[in-house]
Amino acid sequence: MRIAAQGGEAVVDHGRRLPGRGAWVHPTQRCVERALRAVPRALRQQHLDMTPIARWAQDGLAQSPDRRNETHMDN
Repeated sequence: MRIAAQGGEAVVDHGRRLPGRGAWVHPTQRCVERALRAVPRALRQQHLDMTPIARWAQDGLAQSPDRRNETHMDN
């Protein structure tokens, strides 16, 4: 999912069309939690309101899968 800065806020750019820098985040709770600190730096915005992203994360993102026990099929 692309996150961009718009009007001093970080917003989810569903259409991937907002101007300026964007930050890409996996749409999982774990990745968004990590991104809350990193996105302002990535977007080069020191005072960026991350409330919309935190709200988006709380409104039902998928929980991060536990991939430690995942098996891969070799073809």
